Amino acid sequence: MNINQIMKQAKKMQAKMAEMQEQLGKKTIESSVGGGMVKVVANGKQEILSVKIDPEVVNPEDVEMLEDLILSAVNDALRKSKEMVSEEMAKLTGGLKIPGLF
Repeated sequence: MNINQIMKQAKKMQAKMAEMQEQLGKKTIESSVGGGMVKVVANGKQEILSVKIDPEVVNPEDVEMLEDLILSAVNDALRKSKEMVSEEMAKLTGGLKIPGLF
């Protein structure tokens, strides 16, 4: 391969990555904890889009439990979002682990 071919391949890969990042921003995952009492939706950009809390779990005398449920749901949603990104990146790179991409 000459340098021009390598540069063309790099530009193609860059364009595909930009397209994939845009698509990942539109994909969402949901995490549900506490039997569905707290639900968090995140996108492929690791942004939290929504948090839903069942009114039954809101107990002024046990705020700590609600905080733990929210924390757990957010962390799980972010973990799932990262997994989704890794899976999409693996499709793009053919399974190659390229440092700095994910």
